[in-house]
Formats: sequence, C-alpha cells, structure tokens
Amino acid sequence: MHEVTACCPVLELRQYTLHPGRRDELIELFEHEFVETQEAAGMRLVGQFRDLDRPDRFVWIRGFADMPARKEALQAFYGGPVWQAHREAANATMIDSDNVLLLRPVGDGTFGPLREPRAPIGANGRAASRIVATIHAFDAPVDEGFRQFFDDEAMPALEAAGARSFARLETESAENTFPRLPVRAGEHVFVSFARFADDAALGEADARLAASKRWTGGIEAELRKRLKSAPERLVLEPTARSLLR
Repeated sequence: MHEVTACCPVLELRQYTLHPGRRDELIELFEHEFVETQEAAGMRLVGQFRDLDRPDRFVWIRGFADMPARKEALQAFYGGPVWQAHREAANATMIDSDNVLLLRPVGDGTFGPLREPRAPIGANGRAASRIVATIHAFDAPVDEGFRQFFDDEAMPALEAAGARSFARLETESAENTFPRLPVRAGEHVFVSFARFADDAALGEADARLAASKRWTGGIEAELRKRLKSAPERLVLEPTARSLLR
C-alpha cells in the first residue's frame, strides 16, 4: 500500500549536464549512496529523473523545511563522510551542476504527491510514467495576474487535454546562504508540473492541445506574451527510487 505525502516549503530543481554515456552510472551511485544520507542530514529527496529529450541530463528535486534548515542540511551533508567518500566519483560524471532553481510552492500548496515507501536500495527498472515540468521565465517577479491567468485559463485547458497537474512553484528570492552550491540568482520563474501515465498519454495530450482552438488561438499566445522567452519543457522519467512518479 502506497502512502501519498507532500513536500516542501523550499525546493531545488537541479539539472546536471553529464559526460556522454555516464548518466546511468551517476544514477546508480546516487541511489545507493546519496538518498538516505541526504535525508538523514535534514533534506527531503523528492524525485530523481532521466530527461528523455536530453540523454546526458540528470534532473532531481530536493526539499527543505525553510531556508535556515536548508543551510544546516547542506552543511551537514557536504561536510560529512558520505559525500567526502564519493564526491570524486560523482563529480567525474558531470560537466555542469550549477543549473539550479531555488523555488517555493505557489500559495499555500505543497509539492506532491509523493508515493511512499521508497523502493529499496538496489531497485532498478524503468518507470512508464512521465513527469513534465514547464519552466516559464519572466523579466520581473511572478505577479498575481499571471498566477490567476494560469489557474483560470492555462491549467484547465492542460487538464482537459489529459495532463494531471499537481504542483506550481515559483522563484524563492531569499539569499543563497550556501554559496558553495550556486543557484540561478536574479531569475524569475514559474514552474508547473504535470503527470502522465506513459508516453502514449503524453503524446495524446500534446495532440489534443495542438488541435484545440482555445489553446492555440488564445491561451498559448497570451501565455507567451507574458514571458521573456519560450517556455522550457522537461519530459522526465522517474528513476527506480524516485518518490515522485
């Protein structure tokens, strides 16, 4: 029986660019050594993913109770014995690990659902489900007008097409108090998340949107008009031990 829980007031969306062919190597190391040990330091490991459009991109999300807790947890983990023992092996797979968005849930919501218990260490196999994260970038902080437009217009259209929306996040503007790990400072984003049962369900939803005059003839154009650049879409496959599936 899976319990569904939610998380967290502060989150990081982390995208790592890896050396070609080394993603599965990092995932195996990560899921053996860095899941329970980060949580023991005070973090919440929300999800780990393969980016299906970028074969050398590893994406993961972790959460914290608040910004002071984030600082303490990061200090504990990155100053601790597990990271010290495995950091060279992890870093050897990476070209870049600085593509990090510091985020908070929109409104009073929390980030979820998370399906527990987590699969045990050593679990493998590939998930059929797809998580789609869409990053909307702005020239200024996200305002209530956009939040309302997204809730009233964009999200109902996406759900009518078949998306199962479950989270909306936006930039957490607090200072990064652990500068050893950079974040994308000075940016303003709104990130929406949706779940699909499999590739077929995602493809069908995309086709419905493309055929929707309400979407193509109005909502999409209005959405893009409010942004400083085209939305960035991440199509993600959960790893074996990801809570978010």
